Parts: sequence; C-alpha cells; structure tokens
Amino acid sequence: MSTHASNRSYRYPDNTQIPYYNGNLVPVGGNGTYYMPQNHDDGHYISSDDGLQTSNSRAQGFQAQYCTLDSSSANCVYPAHSSTSSQSQSGSPQSQQESHSDHAYGSSPSASCVTQVPSWTLKDLENVMLGPDSDIGSPDSSLLSGTALHENNWRELLGIKTGDLRQVIIACGKAVDENACYMDALMSELRQMVSVSGEPMQRLGAYMLEGLIARLSFTGHALYKSLKCKEPVATSSELMSYMHLLYDICPFFKFGYMSANGAIADAVKGENFIHIIDFQIAQGSQWMTMIQALASRPGRRPYLRITGIDDSNSAHARGGGLDIVGQRLHSIAQSCGLPFEFNPVPAASHEVMFEHLCIRPGEAIVVNFAYQLHHTPDESVGVENHRDRILRMVKSLSPRVVTLVEQEANTNTAPFFLRYLETLDYYTAMFEAIDVARPRDDKKRISAEQHCVARDIVNLIACEGAERIERHEPFGKWRARLAMAGFRPYPLSPVVNSTIKTLLDSYHSYYRLEEKDGVLYLGWKNRKLVVSSAWC
Repeated sequence: MSTHASNRSYRYPDNTQIPYYNGNLVPVGGNGTYYMPQNHDDGHYISSDDGLQTSNSRAQGFQAQYCTLDSSSANCVYPAHSSTSSQSQSGSPQSQQESHSDHAYGSSPSASCVTQVPSWTLKDLENVMLGPDSDIGSPDSSLLSGTALHENNWRELLGIKTGDLRQVIIACGKAVDENACYMDALMSELRQMVSVSGEPMQRLGAYMLEGLIARLSFTGHALYKSLKCKEPVATSSELMSYMHLLYDICPFFKFGYMSANGAIADAVKGENFIHIIDFQIAQGSQWMTMIQALASRPGRRPYLRITGIDDSNSAHARGGGLDIVGQRLHSIAQSCGLPFEFNPVPAASHEVMFEHLCIRPGEAIVVNFAYQLHHTPDESVGVENHRDRILRMVKSLSPRVVTLVEQEANTNTAPFFLRYLETLDYYTAMFEAIDVARPRDDKKRISAEQHCVARDIVNLIACEGAERIERHEPFGKWRARLAMAGFRPYPLSPVVNSTIKTLLDSYHSYYRLEEKDGVLYLGWKNRKLVVSSAWC
C-alpha cells in the first residue's frame, strides 16, 4: 500500500523548554536551570491511583463548546464539585521521554534533560491575575474563564510563547494537576487552539482537553466505556470500519500479528496437536492466516484448538458473543481442511483461571498476549496482582512459546502529570503517523481517531484507580515481570524480521524497525511505539 506524506513537516526542536515541572527537580546552575532525572525504560513509580482526583467547582464552566467526542454527556454540561484538593504528588519522579518523535532514535531513554524554568512565584502570578489583595483560599476567588486573557504578561510569567500549542497543552495539565487558579484561563486558551480536523498537535490537543474536562467532572470512565472499538474485521459496522481504516493506514496491528505468528509458527513446527490460548481474541483476525499456514504445511495437517478469551467490550464491537468468532474461524479451517476446535472463555483476563483453559495432555501450548496485558490490573490497582498471577499461571502450562506485543509507553503507575506528559509524547507520534496517510478533513479519519484513539487518551488522563484501564509499561518492566515468572527470551527469527521489513516498505519512510536482543521495536521517526517479543 502506498502512503503519501503531507507537505507540512511536524518536527520539533531538540531541548524544547517545558516550564512546568515536578517538585523533585535538582538545580544545576544559575538562571533557573534545573535537571529532571529520567529513566524511561525501567523506572518504578509510587502509584498515584489512590482515587484522589482534582475536583473544582469551575468544572461546571466547561460546557458544550469544549466537547469533541460524540458520546460526551448530554449537552456536555458537567456536574460541579466543591472540593479543591489537589491530587497527591508523592513518588519518585519518572519523566516521560522528554524528546519529541524526532529526537535520536534508539538513544538512551535514561539520558538527562536540562530544562529552563522561569523564576516566577505563585504569589507573583496571583497578583497579576487576581490583584494583590485577593484571597486565593476562598471558594469565591475562582478565576472566571477568560479573565487572564486580558493580562499582557501572563504567558511570560508562565513561560509560554505566544502560539506555542504544545506548551499550552503542558501548562493545562500542570494547572489541573495543581488545581491552579489560572486553570480555567489556560483551558479557555487551549480550546481556541485545537481542532479535530487540524494539524496532528491540534487534534491531539482537542482530545487531551477532553480528558482534562472529564477528569475535573469525573466522567472519564463513562466516556471510555461509550467509545468501544476493537480490532478490525470486514463488516458494515461503523466501529469496525473505523478500526479497519486504522488497520490499513498504520502498520501497528499488522506488525504485532505478523511478529507473534512468526514466533508461534517456528515454535510449533512438527507438532500434531496445537493449542493456542489468546487472552484477547476480539474478532479472531490474527488467526485467519495462521490457520491457512498450518493447513498448507507439508505432510500430516495438525489438529488446532484455539481458546479465545474476551470480555463484554469486544462483544459490543463485534455485535455478539464469542460464538461469532468460533464460527468464523471454523469456517476458514473447514475450507482449508484443517481439523479445528474452538473453546470460548467470555471473561476479562484477570478473571481467567486454570480450569477455563481446558488443557489436554500432549498438546503443544502457545499463549498470545497481543495488545492485552496492559489492561490486566496489577498491584498498583488492588490487593491482588493479576498481571503477575496470570504470567505465573501461563508458565505452569509449560508453553512452547508466549508472545507479547505491547505499546512502548510508561503510564501504569506514573503520577498524573508525568503520565500526562508521556501521553502527549506517545500520541504526538501516532497522530503524525496517521496524518501522512489521510487528508485532514477526512471524516472517516476523524471518526476513527475519535472512537479508537481518543478513548484511550481520555482514559489515561481522566481516570484513576480501577477505572483507569490503559496501564502501559515499558519493555524493561515487562521483561522483569516475565523473568520473575520463570520465562526466558525466545528470539524472533530472522525470517520474521525480513517479512516485517518488507511490510514496512508499503508505508511511510518515517516508520522505523529496530531489532535488539531478539526483540522487535516499531517506531515513528524517533519514538518507539510498539514492541514485540517471545518467551518460553
């Protein structure tokens, strides 16, 4: 498939100044220079998921004009709250990748960053925006939306350059994190700068603003649930057509499926009884080509069982239960002459127990985690660590191979503002990748981003605790979890690497494929987005 780039470049300068910072910055020199420690790959956070979110009565001021998602609550009028407490900032600092998507690809994620921080104080800002005699602690002193826009030097005090959308996005996140008096003014300013049909940063900004509004009004979980979209399948359903569009124009799903299937095919060579356990089977699209490949194997065709695990969200997307998937896969297997059996498990991943898997003696067992394991809650969410429990249970099955495909991001236990910065960095690259493939006024692209990308952004920004489903970890953390469960790496074969490189020839030249220690990374420009690995 041929992909054409737009004429506009979306490159950002190195060492972009970020004037909003965590309280753990270390001064390294004069003139307001600070050092922000970074350790993107393997850092550990103290969880901020204590259920506390910034709440403010000003949330009621963000009405219909702020809404970008079709499924927002009626008229987009959000309830008011009286609490003005800020979310806890406890925990060691962990920066998102400070670089934009065109910093050095493959550079050390632990590289330090020196950030210029303006020397204004909160009292200076209060005096400019509210007057020297204001009582900032009074509920009546809330800054009315737009008040600060009449001041000439508020951007200077905040360190924001006029027209710098990225800095305004960052400033809004920091203001919400600290329940700052100027929060409404900044969000009003951001609203004027974003558009779902604009440049990549404008589109991303629109959905991040939606997430901030949902966070203030505690509507994030309801919004996330209302925007359901799963993997693609040929169907007339609107949701499926949206995801099918993303499947075609971006190689992320194809990369994941092809790399996982390559490892599986290599691991089960010569096996006569194969049992694939898929922890999020969705439409079952990944296994259509696998069935055809096994059926074309020389000699005796193997007997294939697939255990398909999935929850009710995918049932909504596919228009029915797992029996639909079983029938589809059985039909393909029958047409190929491959003996086939389907075992449906209608449950969320953290609900799965050994008895659900129906293990039989003599089977070559394969387990697939494609874009799924980050949805499984760990010790930061509740008392029971289901993420590690599932891995230990899978190891007890003595599988031939376990495939893991995940987004390369660090959002699981990060405090809110660092998670907000990571979301901005990650999805900047994703929106740029989408932008070069489809016109900006393409209504299908807008709908696809809204239903299949914005939902994750809203969940990352608006939700905490058990309501936050999107909990990505960098590969270093996955590697540690798998090692603790007793797994060792199963290097992907050179044939898989070569096949994926050929796939990427059909896409834009900004896509990058990197192999390191038997693990494959797919990135856009200089930001790694997806990582694929295999284990045994």
